[in-house]
Amino acid sequence: MPNQQERAELHKTIWKIANDLRGSVDGWEFKAYVLGSIFYRFISENICDYIHQLMKEAGQPDFDYTTISDDFAENIRKKMVEEKGYFILPSQLFQNVVKTAEKDENLNERLTNIFRSIEASAIGTPSEDDLRGLFSDFSVDSSSLGSTVIKRNQLLAKVLQTVAQMDLGSKYNDTNNDTFGDTYEFLMQMYASQAGKSGGEFFTPQQVSELLAQLASWNNLNINKVYDPACGSGSLLLKFAKTIGKQNPDLKYFGQEVNPTTYNLCRINMFLHNVNFDNFDIRLEDTLLKPQHMDDAPFDAIVSNPPYSLKWDGKENPILINDERYAPAGVLAPKSAADLAFTMHMLWHLSEKGTAAIVEFPGVLYRGGDEKKIREYLIRENRVDTVIQLPANLFFGVGIATCIIVLKKSAKTDSSVLFIDASKLFQKDGNKNVLLPEHQQKIMELFANRKDEQYLAKLVKNDDILANDANLSVSSYVEQEDTREVIDIKEVNAKLETLVAEGNELNKKIEAIIKEIGE
Repeated sequence: MPNQQERAELHKTIWKIANDLRGSVDGWEFKAYVLGSIFYRFISENICDYIHQLMKEAGQPDFDYTTISDDFAENIRKKMVEEKGYFILPSQLFQNVVKTAEKDENLNERLTNIFRSIEASAIGTPSEDDLRGLFSDFSVDSSSLGSTVIKRNQLLAKVLQTVAQMDLGSKYNDTNNDTFGDTYEFLMQMYASQAGKSGGEFFTPQQVSELLAQLASWNNLNINKVYDPACGSGSLLLKFAKTIGKQNPDLKYFGQEVNPTTYNLCRINMFLHNVNFDNFDIRLEDTLLKPQHMDDAPFDAIVSNPPYSLKWDGKENPILINDERYAPAGVLAPKSAADLAFTMHMLWHLSEKGTAAIVEFPGVLYRGGDEKKIREYLIRENRVDTVIQLPANLFFGVGIATCIIVLKKSAKTDSSVLFIDASKLFQKDGNKNVLLPEHQQKIMELFANRKDEQYLAKLVKNDDILANDANLSVSSYVEQEDTREVIDIKEVNAKLETLVAEGNELNKKIEAIIKEIGE
């Protein structure tokens, strides 16, 4: 595997290539072709790697799946679908398609048929939902790629050839490393950074994802299932794959997403991080109105960055007030801001020993009305463990300072809320702020210690919070350090006296000069 510096250089090179390649095509739209091609290459090499290992164990170490006939390959279709979740014929492999792509006048049709075939290979099997529509955003006939079929095929061929040349581990024994997954997430981050608000809707910055995973798994390594009800591209869930997942290969990942494109990105992201189809369950549906994982609850770890101030049905839908997720609070989140509806949804899905770490819009911490009543419920029931004020300008498309609310049930050891002010724990990186590892470490240290630290942390009793309008704003409890320069009045007066004396002396000299000139 490449080291950190080599990986950074690789990412920089890949982004330049991908950006140059798109020409006049909008970058946000073009991502589907670059990311889709990386995925196509990965599953092709991955299935070859898997077959190679099987044949090696059977005493045929020189077996090369890319060279056999499609008819012969059909003999292992059933086994591959059962174990990998999909099947690709040798003629359909990325490695073979890219060889003739430049001269293939029917490349668009060939790719369409291949992608349909890969998705169809899972029909009627447990992996059907995981494969369905994975290539739906890879539109080979989009006019944005070119005005004619010839021009579109030329660009598609260039994309395939470019992805083929990327140093992602082309040897069989290299496909198990993290390079594919890391590159995929890096490119998503870069596309998100250029997409404004829409980018922030599907990608949570890596350092925030890492912090949420640390908070949700702190002191609890026996986690078997993780959940994100607004999973976007899956970056939050997959932080567990690199930590707990290394120790527990059977870790299950559950997520729900309402945007079809982002839903596809998330499932692809799972495959690229070597999460097998039977270890993840990502659903496409509206979480607030049609939750898909209530039968899979409870979860010991929940992480999420739900959309801020999303409009929803609220009290206009009479069914919702009796929904077992929302009913305990006695009121619904306002129609104009569903933030606390997501919070109540996650609380319902949380196990008694579990932890939920949720990125929230700051307004939910102090606004009145029904949001205040929901906060009162959460505090009275002792569900709020910690509130963390994050620095401003961490997220793509959102400059405002967000916060993290940590929820627990019976795992809480006191009837208080810990407030952490991490608003100054960041480093500038271009036009964004980032949480460095040392910043994350400091936040986790404060979180673990659970005690007062001047200007950084304050432990406040629930009763005191309720007496303060159930206000959960960090600035209401953590004292702000006065960074203004201290003024020494005596020193100022002494300087002033000196300046006055110097001024008087100067005036005398000027008067003498004027008098001398007059004579």
